[in-house]
Amino acid sequence: MLKKSQNILKQVFGYEEFRSLQAEIIENVLQKKDTLVIMPTGSGKSLCYQIPALIFKGLTVVVSPLISLMKDQVEQMKQLGVRALFLNSSLSPGEYNRTLQQVVKNEVDLLYVSPETLLKPDIKEILSDLKIDSLTIDEAHCISEWGHDFRPEYRQIAGVRSSFPQAVCIALTATATKQVRKDIKASLAFDQSSQFLDSFDRENLYLSVEPKTDPAAQAIRFITQHPRESGIIYCTTRRTVDDLSEILIDEGFSVLPYHAGLEDQVRSANQEKFIRDDVSIIVATIAFGMGINKSNVRYVLHLDLPKNIESYYQQIGRAGRDGLKADCLLLLGYGDISKIKYFMKEKDERESRLAQAQLDAMLRYAESDGCRRKPLLSYFGETYEPDDCDMCDNCRNDDIVQEDITVLAQKFLSCVYRTGQFFGAGHIIDVLRGSKSKKVLHKNHDKLSTYGIGADYTKKQWFHLSRQFITKGLLGQDPEYGSLKLTDKAWEILKNGAKIFGKIEAAPVANVKQPEVMADHDSELFEELRTKRKEIAERIQLPPYVIFHDSSLADMATRFPQTKEGMLATNGMGQRKWEQFGDEFMHVICEYCEERGISPQPYFRPKRSLSLRKLRHHQVGEMFNDGVSIPDIMATFNIKETTVLSYLTRFVLDGHKLSDPSMILKSSKLSQNQQKDVFETFDRFGFTGLSPAYEVHQKQISYDELRILKLYRLCQ
Repeated sequence: MLKKSQNILKQVFGYEEFRSLQAEIIENVLQKKDTLVIMPTGSGKSLCYQIPALIFKGLTVVVSPLISLMKDQVEQMKQLGVRALFLNSSLSPGEYNRTLQQVVKNEVDLLYVSPETLLKPDIKEILSDLKIDSLTIDEAHCISEWGHDFRPEYRQIAGVRSSFPQAVCIALTATATKQVRKDIKASLAFDQSSQFLDSFDRENLYLSVEPKTDPAAQAIRFITQHPRESGIIYCTTRRTVDDLSEILIDEGFSVLPYHAGLEDQVRSANQEKFIRDDVSIIVATIAFGMGINKSNVRYVLHLDLPKNIESYYQQIGRAGRDGLKADCLLLLGYGDISKIKYFMKEKDERESRLAQAQLDAMLRYAESDGCRRKPLLSYFGETYEPDDCDMCDNCRNDDIVQEDITVLAQKFLSCVYRTGQFFGAGHIIDVLRGSKSKKVLHKNHDKLSTYGIGADYTKKQWFHLSRQFITKGLLGQDPEYGSLKLTDKAWEILKNGAKIFGKIEAAPVANVKQPEVMADHDSELFEELRTKRKEIAERIQLPPYVIFHDSSLADMATRFPQTKEGMLATNGMGQRKWEQFGDEFMHVICEYCEERGISPQPYFRPKRSLSLRKLRHHQVGEMFNDGVSIPDIMATFNIKETTVLSYLTRFVLDGHKLSDPSMILKSSKLSQNQQKDVFETFDRFGFTGLSPAYEVHQKQISYDELRILKLYRLCQ
C-alpha cells in the first residue's frame, strides 16, 4: 500500500517524498483504523485523506465548515485530475441534483459536504446506500466545547457515524489543546483510535511583537517591507478595518476591506480578488481566512490583541502555507486587554474563567522576553527545547539587556501615584517625558515633580517597561478604562527599596533584523513566472496558487529547468500539472536563460524549500557531519548538550543523515545493557512519544537519556 501511496504522491500531487507523519497516517487510514490528526497549517493534513480516497474503492466524504473552503479544495482537486465535488446550499437545485446523481453513479472519489448538509435525512439515506470507505472531519476542533470555534452542528456528526459502519473516521485539526483532543475523541467514540500529534512549530514563521504606539504608521512600515506580496491585517472592529483600509489606499497600497458589515456580494468579491492576486492586502476582522486556502500569504499583521492563543495561532497559520518564510507581527496595546476583559463580564462564571485563562496565556506569549516559541507551543502541551529559535524578535535581538530597573520603576510608579492613579500608561509616559500635550497641560501635570524625569528614554522604551511592571505585578489595570493603580508590591519598591530586574529596549524594534523572504532564487525570473501564472489563472478562471504555489516558482527560479525532466523535478509538479502548464512556464525560463546565458542547475532538491535561510539545526547537523564534536558545538553556539541533541534530532527528521551516529552514544551515561533494554522498549512501543519507555523503566531513566537513544535509533 505504501508504494501505491508514494506513486500517487508523485504522479498526482508532484511531490517526491512524504512529510513528517504523513506516511504513517495514510497507512493507518488504509488499515481502516479511526485516526485523530493534529498537524499545523501548511504541513499537508489534506493529503492524509486525499491519497487514501484515491486508493479506496468506495466514496470518501469530507465534512468541511465553510462553503468557500470546499469550493477552493474541489477546484484544486479537479486541476489534479481527481474526481471531486461538493454538496452544499450554494448550489442551484439543478446543480445539487446533478451532483447527487454523479455520487449515486460512483463517479466521485471525494465528496465535500457541510455538516448541515450531512445531517439532512435525505442525504443520510442516499449515502447509507453507497459504499462509504472514509468519513473525514476537517477542522475537528469545532466539535469541542473547549475549543475557540465550537459549532453545535459539528457535535451532531458523531450520530451520523452509525449510518456508515464500514467507513474509517478521520478527524483533522491544526489547533487543539489536550482538553480539546480528549473532547474530540470522546464525541466521536474513538475508543480504539490512533492519534498522530505533529509538532505545532511552524518553523518558517517569523514571530514578533511590538508595543502599539501608532498602529497606522506601524502597519505602513511593516507592509512596506513586503512590496508586492500578499498579506492579511487583522483588526477587532469593523470601524478599524474601514479606517485603516482608507489610510492604506490613500498611501497607494493595493488594499480591500473585509467584514460582516459589507454586503455579501461585496465581501465575497473582495475575498475573491485577494485569492486571485488582484489585490495584495486584505484588512479584515477575525472572521476572515478560515474559508481560504491561499498558499502565498507572506505576512500577517495583528493590529489588535487576539483573545486567545488558538485564534492567534490559526490566524498566523494562514501565512506561509507554501513552506516559504512568512512574517507575523502582533501590536500589543494595553487598551486591547481592557476591552477584552470588559466583554468577559457578559459571560457566565465558567466561561469567564476560561476566557481569563486564555487571555493570560496570550499575554504570556506577547509579554515574553525569551524565545516566543516556548510559550506558544507550551499552550498546546509541547515543549520547545532549543534555547534559540532564530525566527522570532527576541531570539534575534541581542540589544535587549537584563539589568536593574528599580530606579525606572520608582519613577514610573511615583508618577502613577502623583497623577492620582486615574490614567493609563500613555499619559504617564507623556508626563515622564515632559510632553506639552493639551491633556498634560490641562491637568497641570507639567507642575508635578515627576514631569520630565524620564525624558532620556524613548516612548517605546517606556511602554516596554510599563508592560513589564504590569506583568511583574507592580500595577493593576482597570478593565474598563485602562487606568493604572499601585499594588502592595509597588509600595515595597517605593517605600522599602525592594529591587526589580528587567529588560530595557536598547534600540528601536525596527532595527531588529527582519526575515529575508525567498532570498536565494532569481527574483527577476520569479516575477516573470508570477506574471505568467497570473495570466494563466485569469484565462482559466482559477486562483493563481491553484496553478502553482510560490514555492514551486521559487524552485524553478533557482534551478532554471529547461527540459521536461527538469520541470518534472520541480517541487509540486506532477504529470497532470506538466501536461496543463509545463510548456508555458518552461518557455518563460528558456527565454530568460537564453537572453542571459544561464545554464540549468542540478536537479537536487533539499528537504526544505530552497529559499529557506539555513536554520540553526541545519548548521548544527552539518557541523556534526564535518567532524565537530558535541562539546565544540556547544561552545560555538553557547548552548546546552540537550539543545545540541534536539537540533540533531530535527536535522535527522528533516531527512538528513548523520555521518557517525555512534558519536551520539558517547553522550549517554547508560551501560550497554541499559541501552539494549531501552532499544527493546522502543521496538515494542515505538518512540514517537517517550512516555511509554519512561514508565516501563519505572522513571529510573531520564528523558534526556531517552532522547539520546531515540536520536541514535532514528539514525538506524
